[in-house]
Amino acid sequence: MLITIICYFAVLMVFSRVTGNNSDNKTFFNAGRKSPWYMVAFGMIGASISGVSFVSVPGMVTGIQMTYIQMCIGFVFGYFAVAFVLLPVYYRLKLTTIYSYIDQRLGRRSYTTGASFFILSKMTGAAVRFYVACIILQHFVLDNYGIPFWFTVVVMVFLIWLYTRRGGIKTLVWTDTFQTTCMFVALILITYKVISELDMSVSEAVTAVCNSDMSRIFVFDDVMSKQYFWKQFLSGIFVVIVMTGLDQDMMQKNLTCKTLREAQKDMCTYGFAFIPANLLFLALGVLLVMLSQQQGIDLPANSDDMLPMFAATGSLGNVVLVLFTIGVMAASFSSADSALTALTTSFCVDICHREHDVKFRKRAHAVIALIFTVFILLFGAVNSTSVIDAIYILCSYTYGPLLGLFAYGLLTRRSVKDKYVPYVCVASPILIYLIDTLTAQYTGYRFGYELLLLNGMITFAGLYLLRQNNKRA
Repeated sequence: MLITIICYFAVLMVFSRVTGNNSDNKTFFNAGRKSPWYMVAFGMIGASISGVSFVSVPGMVTGIQMTYIQMCIGFVFGYFAVAFVLLPVYYRLKLTTIYSYIDQRLGRRSYTTGASFFILSKMTGAAVRFYVACIILQHFVLDNYGIPFWFTVVVMVFLIWLYTRRGGIKTLVWTDTFQTTCMFVALILITYKVISELDMSVSEAVTAVCNSDMSRIFVFDDVMSKQYFWKQFLSGIFVVIVMTGLDQDMMQKNLTCKTLREAQKDMCTYGFAFIPANLLFLALGVLLVMLSQQQGIDLPANSDDMLPMFAATGSLGNVVLVLFTIGVMAASFSSADSALTALTTSFCVDICHREHDVKFRKRAHAVIALIFTVFILLFGAVNSTSVIDAIYILCSYTYGPLLGLFAYGLLTRRSVKDKYVPYVCVASPILIYLIDTLTAQYTGYRFGYELLLLNGMITFAGLYLLRQNNKRA
C-alpha cells in the first residue's frame, strides 16, 4: 500500500515538474488562459465530486435511498445558470478572482467581506473533505506502521503544497485530469468486483438495483421531509450557484479557458456528468447492502463507513483495498490541491492586493498550507456528524452571504452604504441559526439544504435596506 501511495505522488510530482517551469503569478493564478476546455471539464468532475462522495454517497442508500439524485438534477440546472449568467460577467471584466466583481459593483469593504467569507468557507469545507482521505489512509494503511494521525495530515498537506507551489492552477488542470481518471477507474473496477462477488452479470446487477427498495429517487408525497423533491431540486440549483459559481476554487479553473464559449462548454459538459456519476456511486451502495445480506455481515452504524468497511476487511480482496485507496486519494487530493491554490489566489489578490508579487505569493502559499493543516486536525477532533452533511451545513451558513452579495449586484443597479455591509453579512448567518433553532424547538421542523437560500435572501434584504439612490454599473 505504501508503494502505491508513493508511486501516486511520484506521478503528481512529474506533472508539477513539467508544468511548473518558469511559472509566474499569471501562470499560478489563471494558467495564462490557455487551458483546453475538455481537459478542464474532465478534471472538474473529480474536483467537484471529491473524496466525500467516494466515501459517503454509497452509504446514503441505507438512509435516504437514491433521493440524492433529486439534488443532482438541480445541480445540472445550477451549472447552466452559472455558465450563462455568471461566466459572461467574469469574462467580460477579465477577472483574476471573481470577488473583484464585488469591488467594482458595491465597494471595497463589500469586496473584502465577500473574499473573507470565501476564505472561511473554503478552508472549512476543504478541511472536511481532506479529513476523509487522511483518516482512511490512517485506519487502513498507516496505523499498521504506528504512524500518528497528526503526522499523516502534516505529510499529506506538505505533499500537496510541494506539487502546487510552482505551477499553481496550470499544474492542477493536468493533475485533475489524471486524478479524475484514477477515481473513475477505481469506482468502476470496485463495482465490477462487487457484482462478481454477488455472482451476477452486469445486466442482472442493474435489474437488481432497479428492483431494490433502496432505489427510490423521487419524493413528492411528504412536503415536510428533507428529501421532498422541490426542496432538494431547488437546493441543488443554489448549492451549485454558490459552491461553484461564487467559489473562487471552482471558477478559477473555468477562467483558465481561452474564451467564454469554451468555458461554457466546459461547465455544461461536466454539469451533465453528475447524474450518471452519482447514480453509479449509489448503485454501488445498493450492491454492497446486498452483499452484506448475502455474507451475513452487519452494516456499520455510520453509513460513511460502509464502503471502507468492505475494503478494509479484505472480503473483496487486496486489489479492492488498493483501488479504494487510490480512488479516495484521487478524489480528495483533486479537491484539496485546488482549494489550497484558490485560497492563496484570493488572499494575495483580494485581501492583500499583491497580485504581481511572486515572493509574497510563495510565502502566502506556505502559510495557508499550515493553516489548512490546523483546520483538518481541528475537524478531526470535533466532528460527530455525517461528513457530507457537515459540508453542506457549513455551506448554508458561510456561503449564504456570498449569494446575497452577488444577487444584489446582478439583480439591482443601486449602490449600497458600503461600510455597513460587513455587519449585514455577519448578522445573516447568526439570524439563520436562531431561526433554525427556534423552528425546530416550536414546530419540530428542521431546515435542510434550503438554509442556504434563506441565508442569501436575508443578506439580500439587508443590502436592499442599505441601498443608495445613485446607480452603479
